[in-house]
Amino acid sequence: MMESQAFQKIYTQLINMTKATVTLKAKGVGYDEMAMVHGRRAQVVKLMGDLVTLQVFAGTEGIPTNAEVTFLGRPPQLKVSEELGGRFFDAYGDPIDGGPQVEGEIRDIGSPSVNPVRRKQPSQLIATGIAGIDLNNSLVSGQKIPFFADPDQPYNQVMANVALRAKADKIILGGMGLTNDDYLFFKNVFQNAGELDRIVSFVNTTENPPVERLLVPDMALTAAEYFAVDKNESVLVLLTDMTLFADALSIVSNRMDQIPSKDSMPGSLYSDLARIYEKAVQFPSGGSITIIAVTTLSGGDITHAIPDNTGYITEGQLFLRRDTEIGKVIVDPFRSLSRLKQLVIGKQTRADHPQVMNAAIRLYADAANAKTKLENGFDLTDYDERTLAFAKAYSDKLLAIDVNVDTDTMLNISWELLGKHFTKAEVGIKQEFVDQYWVGE
Repeated sequence: MMESQAFQKIYTQLINMTKATVTLKAKGVGYDEMAMVHGRRAQVVKLMGDLVTLQVFAGTEGIPTNAEVTFLGRPPQLKVSEELGGRFFDAYGDPIDGGPQVEGEIRDIGSPSVNPVRRKQPSQLIATGIAGIDLNNSLVSGQKIPFFADPDQPYNQVMANVALRAKADKIILGGMGLTNDDYLFFKNVFQNAGELDRIVSFVNTTENPPVERLLVPDMALTAAEYFAVDKNESVLVLLTDMTLFADALSIVSNRMDQIPSKDSMPGSLYSDLARIYEKAVQFPSGGSITIIAVTTLSGGDITHAIPDNTGYITEGQLFLRRDTEIGKVIVDPFRSLSRLKQLVIGKQTRADHPQVMNAAIRLYADAANAKTKLENGFDLTDYDERTLAFAKAYSDKLLAIDVNVDTDTMLNISWELLGKHFTKAEVGIKQEFVDQYWVGE
């Protein structure tokens, strides 16, 4: 759907063409402006004098050099209103769920992030029901944090679980390069849970042109800003998969003959990612935007340019790994970190939370040492045996991503496991909490 304006200039001479871009001479054109090239949607990505380069979302194959180019005089836009709730849209904000067009106020996507003066320090716990997150790496409203996961891990299931469990007013899903199965999975999960009205989805599947993915995060965040700013709601934005987003960036920049930097990524990767993540914010008025993204790793490599740059921008990371002992995917306590958790644990959760968390992780680390001893053929002490038994139960009952309980229950389970395997002295928790919660011999 493209509205035409009176006196639109139509150009018909392309100077240069790559697989993803076309270049022509034009005047009075703005950066990020939308255009139609030979009936295909395109966007201005480079201006040099009167030379304009457009990325053509569907690719340039079959476009003649005398193709018609019409500039639309505006960046990509989204109509925002309460009608967005429960709907599925493509990267351009058009419905893909068979429903009607949304009526609402037109907003430009990709606007600047919020002025720091209007920001407040995040302080609201976002509970996900996943103990590997809520117990060890609590999330806070206004935070930005990625899941790091191997491509074969069930990260989209985790995202869907977080969406359904999180205590947020609105959930916005930005799906980039989803397989059709993933798309239908999200759709079915949301519909079956009866939660559809608070979820808005923008989806680019593998059947759509990959360059369209570049619009998805901005669409999702424009919708998020409407609910957070205009409606004072807490909004959780789920972006999956940012690695496929970055791959689309490199397709365009490498076709424009820019010299790639590390791992064939564009030199602008840091600012391209930061522009998205910096939209996370807690407003004094109560509205907030929290961003949880997925960054898939190639062969577990976190030094690759995408996770590497992401780690600088975000406030920690959640690391998914398959635990061979219990045969489940867990949130790895050693490689996961929420840099804002101390703002809420023990304050918005039970007072024993920080102590229990630290004691359990310390004993889990002792189990890792015992495992190394075992693998190297050393004898294990009775204490070593008990740490191994504890670690297995802790992984199974708390770290596994299929655990869905509230924070108090997580703490109670932790106390049970501590009491079952250790003495009060070995656990080393403050006496006042031991007196109150200890469930051992």
